[in-house]
Amino acid sequence: TAPGLSLLDGPVDVPLELRIPSLQVSAPVVGVGITSENVMNAPKGPIDDPIWQKVFWYRGSGIPGDSGTATFSGHVNDGLGRPAVFARINELQPGDQIVVHDTRSGRDVLFLVTETKIYSLQQAADPSVLTQVYGAGPVDGRGPQPASDGLSRLTLVTCTGDFVAGSFDQR
Repeated sequence: TAPGLSLLDGPVDVPLELRIPSLQVSAPVVGVGITSENVMNAPKGPIDDPIWQKVFWYRGSGIPGDSGTATFSGHVNDGLGRPAVFARINELQPGDQIVVHDTRSGRDVLFLVTETKIYSLQQAADPSVLTQVYGAGPVDGRGPQPASDGLSRLTLVTCTGDFVAGSFDQR
């Protein structure tokens, strides 16, 4: 993204595509920041807006392929309850491949699913869970940090559970 782009600035297109072959997902990626409530921005639009089928890379997390944690999210359904880009994410299994494709260079960064977890909203707000999802740097305000083991990690996040008071109750 552009140098100096604030995390409070709105979503920006990035030259990436997320591919999950086992789920038949191939989706463009949008770089997002945070909302005024200090939560990761997950843009929504009108019912037929293509945003429901896009993936969101949190610009405050790492760059896919660099040492550290890159965090992506996507909607599980649209405003009418129809399947969105991450509708089948619950089907991911350890060993499934995820590819972050650079549409400019053609470079692919490959990741393998190692685990899946479901957190309540209360658990998802715990600093130790946030550190697992975003890496230590974004959680404590330092920005993305290299992993102590030098590895590149990818975290995928979406909503799940019951729809209560206008939001799903799990992540």
